[in-house]
Amino acid sequence: MKYSQQIALLSAISILPIGSIQADESGIQFGRAEVIKKVTQIVEADVNSKQPVNAQANEKNSQAKTGDASKPKESKKPASYFRPSSSYSTQPESDPPRYVRTLSKSGIEAFKDINWLDVGLDHRTRYEFRSNDIRRTDLRLDQPFLLRTRAYVGIKEILDPLRFAVELQDSRRYNGNFPHDDRDFNEFELIQTYAELYFKGALGEDNQKQHRPIRFRAGRMAYEALDRRLIGRNEWRNTTNTFEGFRINLGQEVNNWEIDTWAYQPVKRLPTAFDERIENQWFFGAIGHWREWSDVITLQPYYMGLVQDGSKVPGQIDREIHAPALRGYGKIPNTGLDYDFNLIYQFGSNGGQRHEAHGYTLEAGHTFQYSWKPRISAFYGYASGDRHPKDNVDNRFERFFGFARPWSADDYIVFENIKAPKIKLEFQPGKDLRIDGGYSWFWLASSTDRFNNLLDGNNSAIPNPGFNRDPTGKSGDFIGHAFDIRARYKLTEHINTTVGYSHFTSGNFTRNRQIAALGSSPGSSDFFYVEVVISAF
Repeated sequence: MKYSQQIALLSAISILPIGSIQADESGIQFGRAEVIKKVTQIVEADVNSKQPVNAQANEKNSQAKTGDASKPKESKKPASYFRPSSSYSTQPESDPPRYVRTLSKSGIEAFKDINWLDVGLDHRTRYEFRSNDIRRTDLRLDQPFLLRTRAYVGIKEILDPLRFAVELQDSRRYNGNFPHDDRDFNEFELIQTYAELYFKGALGEDNQKQHRPIRFRAGRMAYEALDRRLIGRNEWRNTTNTFEGFRINLGQEVNNWEIDTWAYQPVKRLPTAFDERIENQWFFGAIGHWREWSDVITLQPYYMGLVQDGSKVPGQIDREIHAPALRGYGKIPNTGLDYDFNLIYQFGSNGGQRHEAHGYTLEAGHTFQYSWKPRISAFYGYASGDRHPKDNVDNRFERFFGFARPWSADDYIVFENIKAPKIKLEFQPGKDLRIDGGYSWFWLASSTDRFNNLLDGNNSAIPNPGFNRDPTGKSGDFIGHAFDIRARYKLTEHINTTVGYSHFTSGNFTRNRQIAALGSSPGSSDFFYVEVVISAF
């Protein structure tokens, strides 16, 4: 037979004791496995030498097409059900925040195996030029420098199910013409300090074989949800919304369904002292995420509630607000069209009055198939205002703890007593350059209710605020209209820059209220800013 000698030799070796074929310990040792390997190589060499030339060529061609068959095929990463919304400026901050990296992915060779530690450090400096700022009662030019520094440390996996996270923030303003306030100042503050129990796969897996965990957090937290208009860290502002309490998540973002529940006490920002939770308030709710059809639509039914015990704080009122709602967003396949809607109803009581309010946002956009990825969109947002000051019914929409920035670039408008149509254009001329701009119009939903941010704003607990409200409705309802443009450029991997400008033209309500309060109205305002963000990782 062709290989009889080799087979016989191999058979003989296989029955020999290891000791009979081992060399002296001072020499090179061969065990049975090493000898078998050598003989096998001899057999393979003999076989290959007898293969026809064309057979060897065919084998090489086959390997060139299919790769090395001896290498195991890499298993594909399970697909995520999550699809982000295409609507303008509504994507929540990630958890942990975007500036955070797992240490093993920091690019530092010495830390390449440390995959249980999350770290982050970033600093933002923003210069602002504000002329005739309608939020102020003093219209002099203001050119502040806003500085914000954040640091984050999180421990995961190595102590599972127990996890921890701490996030520190320092916020300051320099060169400003106005007194310190909690929008710009919050020195050396812990905005997150929580412990977490994380049970991976506690609820099994979804259809994509992705584990569905249970996550329980307790402590101080700052995060964003939905479209950020009701729960937001408020990334634009120099200070951050935070809460103390409990949060339970069933599932995770990549799953086809997820439930997020919480019960918090909001934290009051104190510019130069340690922040304190507001003892007489509880903010609670639940958000469902249904992503089974996320290529077309993601549905987010949710509920939020706010309770305030006025008896615990002198001068405050009892409040109990309930808000069931539904958000949905997605894309129409093969058309370039996208959409986003959010429908909210509110009921309850507010200082002895019956509370009944509603709000909604609608957006539709189209992305064109060009290299610059241009997207044009139309938006309409509405939040009810109090119709009659003395009818014992409060119709003013409760905006909870949302992010004002999507409403207006100059930070004038909030989700309260507002009608706001706008058009937006977004495009990306280069890999690291993004530009967007738009035009907006603003009306009061009720001419007898307030414009919150006008002339220093007012506390929602005050039933009849000052110059930002005309209970008679005679000042009109047109707040104004605005043009804005913004360019964002990624200078390096760790440095991002933003330049923006907005021009606001006052409507009859704004002009009339400024005249009533100040004796005159400039008729318009300008806002320009330059922002630089530096991240360590």
